[in-house]
Amino acid sequence: YEIEAWYFSPYPDEYTNVKRLWVCDYCLKYMKKKRTFLRHKAECPCRGPPGKEIYREQNLSVFEVDGKEHRVYCQNLCLLAKLFLDHKTLYYDVDPFYFYIIAEVDEFGAHIVGYFSKEKRSAEDYNLACILTFPPYQKCGYGKFIISLSYELSKREKK
Repeated sequence: YEIEAWYFSPYPDEYTNVKRLWVCDYCLKYMKKKRTFLRHKAECPCRGPPGKEIYREQNLSVFEVDGKEHRVYCQNLCLLAKLFLDHKTLYYDVDPFYFYIIAEVDEFGAHIVGYFSKEKRSAEDYNLACILTFPPYQKCGYGKFIISLSYELSKREKK
């Protein structure tokens, strides 16, 4: 997809003035050049989010990703999400969070459509910290699914 960014995201300086940012939809690595992206895409061993698949129904999967175990992936996710969220403040300190990645699965792999994050230890027992459905997948029911999933996980954790 080619998507127009809605907001600024604090990518490293060398990425802030590029006309187009190329992002691998499997590992979320970001690149400045199309040629680099195409080479990466051909060689990227990832075919979906890291972490543990905790839900699967037909072509929809949910992966639980520990921010501490998969720090770079989660940081890249936060930077990408900030392009579409005005008030997002978490980008690099991902260790205290779990990220729940919602993905559509096809013959090529699991493609991220949205996510939510939640604190591993929330003093207020919030069921989520951040939620986003990426623009190409909005108005498809994923937002409702993500909210329902966050409540269901909280119920199972007896919170």
